[in-house]
Amino acid sequence: MAGLDKFLDGASRPGHFRGVCTVVLKLFNIVKPTRAYFGQKDIQQALILRKMVRDLSLDLEMEIVETVREPSGLALSSRNVYLTPDEKGRATALSRGLFRAKEAWAKGEKSAGALKGMLRTEIEASSPTRIDYLEVASQARLEPVDQTGEPAVIAVAVFYGKTRLIDNLLLG
Repeated sequence: MAGLDKFLDGASRPGHFRGVCTVVLKLFNIVKPTRAYFGQKDIQQALILRKMVRDLSLDLEMEIVETVREPSGLALSSRNVYLTPDEKGRATALSRGLFRAKEAWAKGEKSAGALKGMLRTEIEASSPTRIDYLEVASQARLEPVDQTGEPAVIAVAVFYGKTRLIDNLLLG
């Protein structure tokens, strides 16, 4: 996993990605697909699996596809069914904050602190139960960065009630 599992979800869920790799590799060995598609919403998982495919020289082309969103902007997730209507409405702050930060980045804001501040402000206004993490990280290594001089990802994990939601946007 070459350190891709040390930050973001990996810091919150130690060992999670080792299990994901085991299960997905077993599935690939049984099904023997030539192509696999993984969603950007789970960007860390997708990047780790892409690395696994390369490292093990699997004869498989892996694509990371854009996050599908509800009309409200909330990323589609099986976990959304656990949200109350109120929590679901408040959770749209994730995508609003992410898109606000991405817009600022596109206009020249490269400070990770400033971008995270914009996202945090939007999310905190929605009264989440808890923010698990909110980070700007390198796309290549998923390590937190101070400046977005290279392609980065702005990612967040937040609890609304007992439901943990993740979302992210790529910068560059």
